[in-house]
Amino acid sequence: MKETTIIFRPDEDMDFIPIIPLNENDHEQQQDIELPESLPILPLRNTVLFPGVVLPITVGRDKSIKAVNESYKGDKLIGVVAQKDANTEDPTKDDLEQIGTVAKIVKLIKMPDGGTTVIIQGRKRFSIKEVTSEEPFFTATVEPLTDGDLTTIENFDAYVATIKDLAGQIIQLSPNIPSESAIILKNIENPSFLIHFIASNLNTELKEKQELLKLDNVQERADLLMQLLQRELQFAELKNKVTNKTKTELDKQQREYFLQQQLKSIKEELGGDSNDRELKEMQKKAEQMKWPEAAKEMFQKGIEKLERMHPSTPDYSVVYNHLDLLLDLPWGNYTEDVYNLKKAKKVLDDEHFGMQKIKERILEYLAVLKLKGDMKSPILCFVGPPGIGKTSLGKSIANAIQRKYVRISLGGLHDESEIRGHRKTYIGAMPGRIVQSLRKVKSSNPVMILDEIDKVGKDFRGDPSSALLEVLDPEQNNSFYDNYLELEYDLSKVLFIATANDLSSIQPALRDRLEIIHLNGYAVEEKVQIAKNHLIPKQKDAHGLKDITFKLSDPVLQKVIQEHTRESGVRELDRHISAIMRFQAKEFVLNGKVKATLTAADVEKILGKPRFTNEVYKSGNIPGVAVGLAWTAVGGDILFIESNISEGKGDLKLTGNLGEVMKESAATALSFIRSNAKKFGIEPSMFDKHTFHIHVPEGATPKDGPSAGVTMLTALMSTIKNKKVKPYLAMSGEITLRGLVLPVGGIKEKVLAAKRAGVKHIILCWQNEKDVLEIDPSFIKGMKFTYVKTMQEVLDTAL
Repeated sequence: MKETTIIFRPDEDMDFIPIIPLNENDHEQQQDIELPESLPILPLRNTVLFPGVVLPITVGRDKSIKAVNESYKGDKLIGVVAQKDANTEDPTKDDLEQIGTVAKIVKLIKMPDGGTTVIIQGRKRFSIKEVTSEEPFFTATVEPLTDGDLTTIENFDAYVATIKDLAGQIIQLSPNIPSESAIILKNIENPSFLIHFIASNLNTELKEKQELLKLDNVQERADLLMQLLQRELQFAELKNKVTNKTKTELDKQQREYFLQQQLKSIKEELGGDSNDRELKEMQKKAEQMKWPEAAKEMFQKGIEKLERMHPSTPDYSVVYNHLDLLLDLPWGNYTEDVYNLKKAKKVLDDEHFGMQKIKERILEYLAVLKLKGDMKSPILCFVGPPGIGKTSLGKSIANAIQRKYVRISLGGLHDESEIRGHRKTYIGAMPGRIVQSLRKVKSSNPVMILDEIDKVGKDFRGDPSSALLEVLDPEQNNSFYDNYLELEYDLSKVLFIATANDLSSIQPALRDRLEIIHLNGYAVEEKVQIAKNHLIPKQKDAHGLKDITFKLSDPVLQKVIQEHTRESGVRELDRHISAIMRFQAKEFVLNGKVKATLTAADVEKILGKPRFTNEVYKSGNIPGVAVGLAWTAVGGDILFIESNISEGKGDLKLTGNLGEVMKESAATALSFIRSNAKKFGIEPSMFDKHTFHIHVPEGATPKDGPSAGVTMLTALMSTIKNKKVKPYLAMSGEITLRGLVLPVGGIKEKVLAAKRAGVKHIILCWQNEKDVLEIDPSFIKGMKFTYVKTMQEVLDTAL
């Protein structure tokens, strides 16, 4: 049987003759050759010859040519060894590997260019004992090496099958290897020759091939060969995967290009390219724009740039979107204000109950605008608890003066680019939300609500509140610069209205630019009117009850307000009315009718037992407990302050998550009582033998401020004297060591909170009387106010 040797890797650094016949018996007999005493040595740079393998070698160096010629004249045997370093041009004996292969020169061919090509066949491995000469070529005495017989190894059939399988897979995955190679591999029966043949053609480093040749144990040689084949297979699979992916992407690009060309031809047949038509439409639209010279010049440059660019380039869409924004912005487009003050007042009154101060401010603005014809819009800021209608009031103002309305929610905003815009060179760049809003409403003088301005964030991404300074400064906003627009835009005609719950969290520089208008909480009477005129009609309509008649009386509404809500606004009240409407809707669907008038019992059935009650004052009216009034960001509230005395060393203990100011107020109150002990009839030694403890319930809630000073004083004195504080009494005021009571803020919210809670008597500083007078007398009907100047008056009144 004839075996054919084919070299696996045609990309080796040599020319190969692809088919060399080899008799089966030749491989078996090559172990029997006799080696001469002195053998010519042929160093090879980039390959290793294995026994039984036929290789064509191009010989170029003088020493190598002389060695080949000398061997060819004699017994045609030559020792082939690999160089340790392939880059060595003139190797010495130290540059040669010690293990090589005796080869027989099958054929010697003189090439036309003067070079020599020899076809050699590996016969037997050897080890160099001594290099006997280096000139005119290497000669050496060698010792033959024998290979073990693989057929004696256990499971040798599995070795052969695995090696053939791995090599076959590599051939399939490598397009440069002829497919006939798999057939040739399959026909090789001698396992030792199979290992040598595959090792010779393996695409691996010279050192690894030399390591295969060095191994005397054929089983070890087979194990190492399988490792190298596994690595080569993984490389071939990865290379094949990358090639297929690249081919797929290239095919996709070619397909898209072909389709683009077809589309271009179709467009030309239909009357021109759509991009050209779009540019012409943009230019036509630009001729009608009333924009400043700078915008006109920028648009012209952008159009000229688009005409030079291909639509498929990335920059095309960037320039196109920028020009589209320029065309969409309402340059010089203003809605006409309605100066009918009576009509504007009616709109504000119809849509919002109360809020006289704000309505007067809007009417003043309109009056000045009507007289002057042109003025910079003020930057109003509505401050008040949630649910009182700050945002909806802005919409009412827009309706009153017939301007466009737009709302921007600033709560949680962190990135200042949301205000100023991103530079358009960034991926995903957009104009700021101010410019986007103007683009949306198509007007340069809308009413713009900046909602929750006190909740603007600040972190590593920037400080949006500082970016708002330019927007909200009447002296600067006529030339507001947006980073995406890259032009100045006039915002001076925009009526900005900011809303906030808490002024303290607004940046001072930003707060300085705002005209602050405080919105106080609603009294019970106001809430009743709001419920009747606004909330109930809205919820009836929302629940499909618009045409169904039933009534909620004022006492029933008061019960809902007092027993189920305790808020400054009407948001929770709106939810409870919604619950009542759902109940009525269910009743109508089930029974076909509803009760004409809902009673208090019906409300309790729908909403459950009352959540709030004034009975707390009766149960809590013991010595050492006083009621204070507090202001929070969500409106006014009441708080109980408790105190007691125990055996101790005269120290003061404070609990209830109190801030520094409240702690100071407590220390001031105790110090005042101690310094005036004799005056109050208290034994001075008492303060050295007792511990005074002040506690404010709801310890998880942070509490701070000077308003609780008079309450702490009263609670301490009540404990020391063992006297109860008058029932239904609350107080608010700051105290001093001199015994004076100082005024505090948030009086309307505190008074209305006290009214909601059922308080009937309030102690305040005499300087706060003016704040009480601003409250509608009908809201505080039945309440008694005591105005004091000194802490002694507080104690006299409370105890």
